[in-house]
Order: sequence, then C-alpha cells, then structure tokens
Amino acid sequence: MLAWDSVHHHVPLPLSLQDLQLMFQADAGDMAAQNDFGQHLFLLDRPAAAVYWIEQAARQGCADAMQWLGVAHATGQGVERNEYLALMWIARAAAQGHVIARAQADGLLGPAALARAPPGTIAGCDFSRT
Repeated sequence: MLAWDSVHHHVPLPLSLQDLQLMFQADAGDMAAQNDFGQHLFLLDRPAAAVYWIEQAARQGCADAMQWLGVAHATGQGVERNEYLALMWIARAAAQGHVIARAQADGLLGPAALARAPPGTIAGCDFSRT
C-alpha cells in the first residue's frame, strides 16, 4: 500500500474530493463504491481501470456491475471482446432481476427462452454458482 499523498500527483485523472472518497471506499472492498467508481472511470474515458473496479463489484454479486461488465466484454471496452463472457455476465445480472440485463438477454436469447426459464435462471441455466 502506498500513501495517496505520495502518489496522487502521478495520477492523470481529474478527481474531486468526493471522487477520492469513493475510490478509498472502493479500495476498502465496498461493492457499491466499486461499481460507482468503475462507472465514473468509464465516463472519464478510462475503460481498463473502469473494468477493474466493475469486475470487483460484479464478483461480489452486484447485478448492476455484472451488466456493465457484460457490455464491456461485448464491446471490447477496457477488455478484449468476448461474446461468451458478455452473455455470461449479462445473464447473471438478468437472473438477479436487473431490468436492463433482462432486456438485453431477451434480445439475445428471445422472449420464449426467458418465459420458460425458472426464477433465478436464464433459459434454464443457473448462473448463480459459476
């Protein structure tokens, strides 16, 4: 760990005091802060750094982060484009009830597959344990 005061002048990002507080919360493992800070980094056009924080939140079960991570994999923003990982993350978010991810999964898999899927799954696949 490095003291922020000793390295902040090397960070080429316009971070406000609020941004810094969010970054410190994210660094401490706060899932919501990781998701929020990752989204903020996407807005600052730092996709690789954004994906790092979004993935941290997604791995802790944040459906919003899962959806963002799926889109990143689908578009190649911050990561190598990977349709399989894109679908996996979007399906995980959809299985948790994320509205945008459900619409994306509906577009990818079709409404019939979603209608037949048991609760907590997408098209019969349980992504909660993968």
